[in-house]
Amino acid sequence: MSLLFSTQIMSKADLRQWIKNDKESLSKFEEALDKLQKLHIMIEQENKTIALNSSFKQKFQECLTGGGTHQSFGKLYNKPHRHSQSNSHKLPDIKTLDEHAKTKWEEILHFMVGTDRMNSPGASVLKVVTKANLMREKEGKGLEITNKGFQFLLQDVNTQVWAFLIQYLDLASEMLHMNVVEVLNFFFMLGSLELGQDYSVEGLTDTQRQLLDDLTNYGLIYRPKKSSKRYYPTRLATTLTSGNSAIVSNSSSNNPTDDDDSATEQGFIIVETNYKLYAYTSSQLQISVLNLFCNLQFQFSNMVTAELTRESVRKALKHGITASQIISYLTSHAHPQMKKRPALLPSTVVDQIQLWEMELNRLVITNSYLYKEFRTFADYEVVLKHANTLGVVVWSSDSKKMIGITEAGHERVKAFIKRKIVQRRSNGGDTTSSAGGTPAR
Repeated sequence: MSLLFSTQIMSKADLRQWIKNDKESLSKFEEALDKLQKLHIMIEQENKTIALNSSFKQKFQECLTGGGTHQSFGKLYNKPHRHSQSNSHKLPDIKTLDEHAKTKWEEILHFMVGTDRMNSPGASVLKVVTKANLMREKEGKGLEITNKGFQFLLQDVNTQVWAFLIQYLDLASEMLHMNVVEVLNFFFMLGSLELGQDYSVEGLTDTQRQLLDDLTNYGLIYRPKKSSKRYYPTRLATTLTSGNSAIVSNSSSNNPTDDDDSATEQGFIIVETNYKLYAYTSSQLQISVLNLFCNLQFQFSNMVTAELTRESVRKALKHGITASQIISYLTSHAHPQMKKRPALLPSTVVDQIQLWEMELNRLVITNSYLYKEFRTFADYEVVLKHANTLGVVVWSSDSKKMIGITEAGHERVKAFIKRKIVQRRSNGGDTTSSAGGTPAR
């Protein structure tokens, strides 16, 4: 940063004077300088002086000072507002922006966990959740959450938003035919905008204008109406590049109020040794998440009772949710009372959830081809050895001279056997044999 606005010619020795004269600091300096040179940001001249890349220097200066046409910090909406505060069309305050962000983002999370009464999200949301494998098509029953989707619910909101935007970036280039560089620039610009400030759509490219509609559906942008010439970034957008938490709660959210959100951060689930579960929450999203792996029993104004059963856990496991994810969810949202125990969760409950998973996974069905009726044991061994080399053996029996081969490996093993038969013919040997592959499903 010191070099950015400096016009002086600096040598490497001069730069070293800015660094503490100890081994660790000098080592970090050399490492940083080496990386910057590899990126062609810092350039060492023939006369042993160091300079910033002129193009990088100019663009960085413009970025920090708001110069140029790149709009790194957006373009403020400087025109007077037509609607006064006395009108019914009041300008949105921060509370309105937070509520918009919360509502839109939770619509996505509710849809993922299968809450019936929530509005269905837009088409772009459906494309992102399916492309990211957060949800998958279920025969005749629409979309259902996946293992990856459940893991997504366990993340904090900022991580969720970035994961969503990264998938949108892939979608933009593959299906929406957008300029990826413009999309990425717009994402980073959003992180530098000011909450509560309105910005003009003038100067935005066609790609970025199209982005506004999708990001409004995600809760990152608020627009009074679709034809509006201004837009407002919500807290979901302004916290993209900061360490601050977004106001929108994730799957661990409890209530819109600050008190409830604070309580949620401390945990709200109590699990007993008899597999009974008490969740002190009134959030429909939270209840829907619990319903993925619990049998809900009673719901009160601020509490839900449920039970972990073999059937409810197996239902979750069949959807791709793992035992470790269920245990992790219960652990991360455990009530403060649970933290007074030697073990956060009852060991009997943890062990049983893992046993139910082992029970479900003890048999694995794999489509394969069965090779049998080998003429000799030697023939069987030759084919088995070759199949093992290819890594396509599902099962084998020495006593029965049978081999199960994967569907992917069937053609290669069959071709190998044919080559062996041809070799035997050319050598004048017995060509009778050997080992036909029949589908074993």
